[in-house]
Amino acid sequence: MVTCREVGGFGVWDYVVFAFMLVISAVIGVYYAFAGGGQRTREAFLMGGRSMSAFPVALSLTASFMSAVTILGTPAEIYRFGCMFSLFAISYAFVALITAEIFMPVFYRLKITSTYEYLEMRFNRPLRLCGTGLFIILTILYTGIVIYAPALALYQVTGIHLWGAVVGTGVVCTFYCTLGGLKAVIWTDVFQAGIMIAGFLSVIIRGAIVQHGFGNIINDTSHGKRLDFWDFNPNPLQRHTFWTIVIGGTYTWLGIYAVNQSQVQRYLSCKSRFQAKLSLYLNLVGLWLILACAVLCGLVMYSVFKDCDPLKAKCVGASDQLMPYLVLELFNEFPGMIGLFVACAYSGTLSTVSSSVNALAAVTVEDLIKPYFTLTELKLSWISMCMSLFYGAVCVVMAVVASKLGALLQAALTIFGMIGGPLLGLFSLGILFPFVNALGAFIGLVSGFIITLWIGIGSHIYKPLPFRTLPLNRTIIGCNIANLSTDVYAMDSIDQLTIKNSERPILANSLYSLSYLYLSPVGTLITIGVGIVIALLTGGRKQKVDKKFLLSKEDLFCNFLFRKLKQEDKRVLDCPPYNEGTDNPAFNHIEMMSDSKT
Repeated sequence: MVTCREVGGFGVWDYVVFAFMLVISAVIGVYYAFAGGGQRTREAFLMGGRSMSAFPVALSLTASFMSAVTILGTPAEIYRFGCMFSLFAISYAFVALITAEIFMPVFYRLKITSTYEYLEMRFNRPLRLCGTGLFIILTILYTGIVIYAPALALYQVTGIHLWGAVVGTGVVCTFYCTLGGLKAVIWTDVFQAGIMIAGFLSVIIRGAIVQHGFGNIINDTSHGKRLDFWDFNPNPLQRHTFWTIVIGGTYTWLGIYAVNQSQVQRYLSCKSRFQAKLSLYLNLVGLWLILACAVLCGLVMYSVFKDCDPLKAKCVGASDQLMPYLVLELFNEFPGMIGLFVACAYSGTLSTVSSSVNALAAVTVEDLIKPYFTLTELKLSWISMCMSLFYGAVCVVMAVVASKLGALLQAALTIFGMIGGPLLGLFSLGILFPFVNALGAFIGLVSGFIITLWIGIGSHIYKPLPFRTLPLNRTIIGCNIANLSTDVYAMDSIDQLTIKNSERPILANSLYSLSYLYLSPVGTLITIGVGIVIALLTGGRKQKVDKKFLLSKEDLFCNFLFRKLKQEDKRVLDCPPYNEGTDNPAFNHIEMMSDSKT
């Protein structure tokens, strides 16, 4: 019989393990503040001197993508809804392929620092400033939530000091971002990715031991229908199906990987086009590994709690507390292990926050300061450091604000996701459609925003009917808890399917019930469709666009698998050189030094 555990259990050794993770992250920042002559230029601070190799960048992309919200939320998703979430592995593959072969070649060729520089080059400055402003506002809001939400969940279960952890992680993250720049961010991400994997593996291994073998875990989850994930229902109103995850998930994550400054800035810091492309494909392996670990943790969670659901038994108050509660159940007698998992969760927070802070500093310097003031590289470097310090403080303050938002947290996350679709559509118009002009792009962007915000706000006011998002059955027959009310024994499907909806408007059961994963495709396609129509009606075909701003057949077919083509084949395809990009003056000295050594 399972009994609810009391909140707490975070002891001295747990604090030691957690503090060790923070100290190592800070030390990496100090090292890169002085290594290689320090951060003397804007390029060195914001782009790592464009000298990074594929492996650390790939791990950094993976770590910053997997926030603490993902670490806590994905196992709970598997526990409640089953393994269908694992189909995101297919989406990740499409995202890596499309980003590496369509968007990255254009951005890398232009040697931009801020993603939104492209919008001015291709269209005009107002569109660039529009993209920059949206990115700054939404990233600050999202980063504050990423800091606070997991801290609250961990505090409510483990008893770790809430604001001590929030302020501590915020200060450490700001410290190494300000001192070491992008290099420090990338290498701390590498370290934190290792911590995340270690935390996941500890739960998986300990769970297999407690449940007497992984075979028993598979058997339990199979009987609980957690392994059923091939749902090909084409209904777009269903929360998760094969189609919503593969199609909607691809569009949703493309809005992050293909055009979001936080991710683009990393692969553009690579020393060659080949390394940049390789980093995206290596990152795909990292995403699959993290996803597999999270799914296995969810299966372990179900096997342990199959007879006593902590949510129904009121042992925890929300689904994001399930993973910390499982850790308490498995490691309560092992000093330091709870601290390892907390370090795992906060590694996700640090990696996300550091990428956001560095990206915010980059777009501020490149889009709002450099075009309007004539400054030396040294001064721009110092301004970049000050911006990192400023945005780090702002994000910690935003975490305090997020603690007061209550029910608006989920709405803010949803709005942040909806913005990605129209922005993806805007960049797609520029790269793929040479006849689209600035007017068409702007009206398309506004149209995409209006539609997705309309649907998003409507879905927030009128929640989808329960049978669209119904969790799988859970029980508390194995709980040893007194004074349980009889209603907690009711299965999820009882009564929820008979909720009266006579007062709901017509759109509430159709458009407003659209799967959240389809918001990004809707925003992208409306932006593209409206942009094309307006451009054709306003003489867009008469304009001449420099080919360097567009995707070419050479970009599409000349990937690193064919870089050893014979010379005559290279002339046919006009492939860019293997080390394209190293003629950037910002890091010519790096290439010269490497050549002299050889």
